[in-house]
Amino acid sequence: MIILTALWLGILTSISPCPLATNIAAISFLSKKIAHPKAVLLSGISYTVGRMLAYAILGFLIVKSLLSVPLVANFLQKYMNKALGPILIIAGLFLLDILKFNIPSLAISEKDQKNIAESGMFGAFILGFIFALSFCPISAALFFGSLIPIAINNKFGLSLPFIYGIGTGLPVLIFAIGIVFGVASLSRWFHKVVKLEIYARKITGAIFIAVGAYYIFAYIL
Repeated sequence: MIILTALWLGILTSISPCPLATNIAAISFLSKKIAHPKAVLLSGISYTVGRMLAYAILGFLIVKSLLSVPLVANFLQKYMNKALGPILIIAGLFLLDILKFNIPSLAISEKDQKNIAESGMFGAFILGFIFALSFCPISAALFFGSLIPIAINNKFGLSLPFIYGIGTGLPVLIFAIGIVFGVASLSRWFHKVVKLEIYARKITGAIFIAVGAYYIFAYIL
């Protein structure tokens, strides 16, 4: 269940409005810059791998650094179950749009995007890596407020960021393949995914609040 949760959080991150719009814009941009369908597909895969690795490496470093300091590790081992309840409830409130916040995002100019995209597969990889680090409020809540606390509190914690990264890459890869093969219903599929994301995010938020309430009851009350 923990592994499936990490995978689901990654998929939900990828289909959230801000990351999804960025992914579609980036892959569409790449497809215009490359003449051959095979090269477009390879660049799409490189872009997807770049996003996956960015999330995976960042999550791994955060979890590894926290667990490698004995004082911090002991503190987390003692109090993480108590802290997880409020953390999950707060993350759930963000997913339900009850709480909102603005965060500074990593910006890259259109000229730099063009130069990177024209660098081929490596450029597409770098573009995906950079865009993954441009966190939106929802993706930040899913990554920092949900995945990281769960990873810290689980024996499979160090592997969860990589599974999360795979989840973030799956919808992007599907869209890249769709562009290459000229799927006519791609626009209609996009609107369906946007509608699905709203319900999926709210259901996930409600589950987080319920699980958080359970942790508060079990470990605090």
